[in-house]
Amino acid sequence: MINPSAYGWIEKFFLEQNFSNQSPILDSIKFYESTRLTGFLVGYTTYFVTPINIETKGWSNEEFSKLALLNTMFGVYQLIENNQNQEDFIKKCIAFYEKLHKKSSGLLDKILPKDSPSSNLEKIIATRVQTNENIVSKNFSHILTNALLFIDVLAFKKFLQYGKISEKYLKRTEEIIVKTVSLALNAKVTKSKYDDLLQKLFESSVRYSKFNKTEMGSLDDIDLSFFTDDYEKFYLIDIAGMSMWSDAKMETSEENFLYKLANKLNVSIIFVQKSIKEMGDFLTLNKSEIPYFNFSNPVKHFYDHTTHNVQTLISRNKARLLLEISQSKELMKLLAQSTKRELNADEKKKVRNQILDICKTIPSLTIFIIPGGSLLLPILIKFIPQLLPSAFNENLSSE
Repeated sequence: MINPSAYGWIEKFFLEQNFSNQSPILDSIKFYESTRLTGFLVGYTTYFVTPINIETKGWSNEEFSKLALLNTMFGVYQLIENNQNQEDFIKKCIAFYEKLHKKSSGLLDKILPKDSPSSNLEKIIATRVQTNENIVSKNFSHILTNALLFIDVLAFKKFLQYGKISEKYLKRTEEIIVKTVSLALNAKVTKSKYDDLLQKLFESSVRYSKFNKTEMGSLDDIDLSFFTDDYEKFYLIDIAGMSMWSDAKMETSEENFLYKLANKLNVSIIFVQKSIKEMGDFLTLNKSEIPYFNFSNPVKHFYDHTTHNVQTLISRNKARLLLEISQSKELMKLLAQSTKRELNADEKKKVRNQILDICKTIPSLTIFIIPGGSLLLPILIKFIPQLLPSAFNENLSSE
């Protein structure tokens, strides 16, 4: 199983997929539409377009985003280069990001000369998909950033085609997307509680441009001629359609907006119809899990996000954690009792102290011993009884 949060995941991905025995991707339209179905375009990937299925049980959204970004960029590489040379692909990925961000910018500062190319790329991708850095703040942070990750793919495609890229391209691309989404939301006859917040999330999630509110205007005021590649045009239609589906329905005025947008981009009506259906089906099925449709309470979102991450850490360290716990008879006794009654203050303190000691012995749980990490202990303790033998919990008994 691949672990996108651990060193060496890119090499393992290529090893397991064994692309050398596969045919390169040749159908550009089919690849794009297959990618749309995965959810990557809206920042919530559910699976990957790969020759061999990837086990993803327990993965976080950021881990999905890491592999989705790598895999989609590799797909574009195959389309442009007509080969599957992973070493060359990794080399060109790093060159691409170095063109976008000089080392003085901070993005590549963590890369050390002794690191392997794949390790360097792992660090870059980790930086690209970071989200919710300041979620408990008046700003909406980067909760939508992973919905705009496909811009990296668009820029990489340009880089492969022309051998160069600049931040100007990404700035213009972001500006066109945010302005188009604003107009798309304004086209709604019936406004929902999500619309204003969704627009703010788009505006706060841009990486390269500063969005200034101006007079709304119309599609005619946006220079769509800047988009010359099919993927740019397709993505703009899909992301505009996604923003309209925030209320789980598509009005006639919204469909007309997408048709007008497609006409200005010289994209077929058939593509728009397929986009509306597939985007609608995906969002209807996954809306309750997609972060930016559940952002009304940033504090709750932060707690839910943290809880999921802690739960993932526990499940991945289950065997060693249970081994360490089993060696402490007093801790085992207290945890068993906690499934049947409320522990008193002294007992809770003992549990916390002993679990903190255990965390120190498991490297991946060292997050709990950094300054402020002890605040996560109640979440850790909350999940530990679920890992204990079922005999400790009478609610799981069949009698």
